[in-house]
Amino acid sequence: MCGEIGTGLLVLLGIAGDDSDDDGAWLASKIARLRIFPDESGHMNRSVSEIEGGVLVVSQFTLFASTRKGNRPSFNDAAAPSHAEPLYHSFLAQMENALGNRPVTRGRFGAMMQVTLVNDGPVTLIIDTRNRL
Repeated sequence: MCGEIGTGLLVLLGIAGDDSDDDGAWLASKIARLRIFPDESGHMNRSVSEIEGGVLVVSQFTLFASTRKGNRPSFNDAAAPSHAEPLYHSFLAQMENALGNRPVTRGRFGAMMQVTLVNDGPVTLIIDTRNRL
């Protein structure tokens, strides 16, 4: 087994060919501050940082699959491994920093992995750095 967390977030990280370290820093900060965990009243008002939850980051180039043409997905928008792997490792460090230097659990870049998730609640989000202001 590579990594395991309890309560927290599973981050499937897709890296595009034009992504940068700045994108990773913005994303790590956003993820650490998202108020998606319940408070004492059951309202989504607490962040993973506030609950001191775990974060598991798995590189997932297939998030950039285009299925517009034909029946075979195209991964042309995904970064090449030579660009993506350094950004993946940089993002891990940025995520740890955003969490107040708490460790981040990680997958193995480029490996075939079996990920098991128990989704405790109705929240699954896509955060795209191309949509930030």
